[in-house]
Amino acid sequence: MKVLAGLFEPAADHELTGWLFVRGLALAYAVAFASLAVQIDSLAGPDGILPFQRVLDGALGEQGAWALLRLPTLFWLNSSDAALQAAAFAGSIIALLLALDWVRPRPALIVLFVLYLSLVHAGQIFMTFQWDTLLLESGFLAIFLADAPTRLIVLLFEWLLFRLRFLSGYFKLASGDPTWRDFSALNYYFETQPLPHIGSWYAHQLPRWLLQTGVGFTLFAELVVPFLIFLPRPFRIFAAAVTILAQLLIIVTSNHNFINLLTILLCLFVLDDRIVAHGLPGPLRDRIWRDTHLNNPGHAAKTLAAGAAILILASSLSTMLASQVRRPLPAALSVLTRIPPAFGIGSLFHLFPTMQTERQELRIVGSYDGQTWEPYLFRYKPDALNKAPQFIVPHQPRLDWMMWFVPPQWPDTGFWFEPFLQALRQNRAAVTRLLARNPFEGRAPPNMLRVLAYRYRFTTPQERARAGNWWAAEYLGEYPDVPPRRP
Repeated sequence: MKVLAGLFEPAADHELTGWLFVRGLALAYAVAFASLAVQIDSLAGPDGILPFQRVLDGALGEQGAWALLRLPTLFWLNSSDAALQAAAFAGSIIALLLALDWVRPRPALIVLFVLYLSLVHAGQIFMTFQWDTLLLESGFLAIFLADAPTRLIVLLFEWLLFRLRFLSGYFKLASGDPTWRDFSALNYYFETQPLPHIGSWYAHQLPRWLLQTGVGFTLFAELVVPFLIFLPRPFRIFAAAVTILAQLLIIVTSNHNFINLLTILLCLFVLDDRIVAHGLPGPLRDRIWRDTHLNNPGHAAKTLAAGAAILILASSLSTMLASQVRRPLPAALSVLTRIPPAFGIGSLFHLFPTMQTERQELRIVGSYDGQTWEPYLFRYKPDALNKAPQFIVPHQPRLDWMMWFVPPQWPDTGFWFEPFLQALRQNRAAVTRLLARNPFEGRAPPNMLRVLAYRYRFTTPQERARAGNWWAAEYLGEYPDVPPRRP
């Protein structure tokens, strides 16, 4: 009982880290909302690729009132373009105010969580990424940091970081992917990731022995280091240092929006105030300590935190179990694998469990007469061979990113592609403004569309020196009449 009671005591060595995490999380929220604000109506508005209102109508017709629980979103009230954009802009503004410490943390964090959860459901397949669920669960837990952090909340943040890191490594091996097992994954990763940047090209040129060492470091950082989170202080500091180094290496070689920044923030809970205090100005440090001492959590807050802990542990363990067993789970566990994850709680994490060994890019061209074809150009995905891959962290262009999932021709990820092509056939401005160039802007829609498939690879330094190209391309044929990209 003393151990359980101790979980609800203030974590005196995490007052600074808790305060800093909330403000850092606010910045992560701000960039996530801002990134969505410029694209959410094009993705899910009435004239977007996948209008969300159709999903709401279908869910209500099939599930009745249960739909409100399985699709928790404010957009049941209104899913217009204005409502979608207002939620994204409001979230960005509130998050900035929280980062500046100009609003009360707990109400702001509750509003941010509800707004982002609503947008995640509205975005449908465009918002089913693990950084979105990581932001949601981090945001949910942060609500309990509005008072001084307790040992229980710190432990839950450590559990979240453990799941993120360990499961990512576990599923790399459990998938049976040969490139992780023979240490060749990084021979392909920099070239085949969804949206490489210029650092990816340079990393791809590294010696093979160094890339194999990088795979070993990745597996060590994801399979061994997470267990050190729960050990005494020297091990925890080592775990945080390795994790932060891994995230920085990913940032300089990959575009993964805000997930690496958020992972670094989570490492604050593996560190402590003795370390963090050295980086803060004295007056700010003293003010944080004074404020947190004045706001120790009350009985109601402790009770809610206990309920949140039970829910998170039960749902996360259930989803992990469900991913490993082939037979149906008992009814109670089955509910835990569906309802809490719908609220962004207890989700699985499995970053890059399989590695693509070749890159296919799709080019969409339109024509009036079938003789002259004009290309649509995307903002960020590889296209022109001489265009340097762009560094866009922390922004995630959802359409460009999803184009990476089309070449495998999986029904569960490609079903949105035909509605996107239909929007191009109709020349719908709500969708075409996501592109860098619409060749039919201000003109009649094209009479014909074709989707051309190419195999892309990074050029060698010698090839780039000769032609100035970052990419080399080989024409494969017209999609979908080409072999699917595997895996």
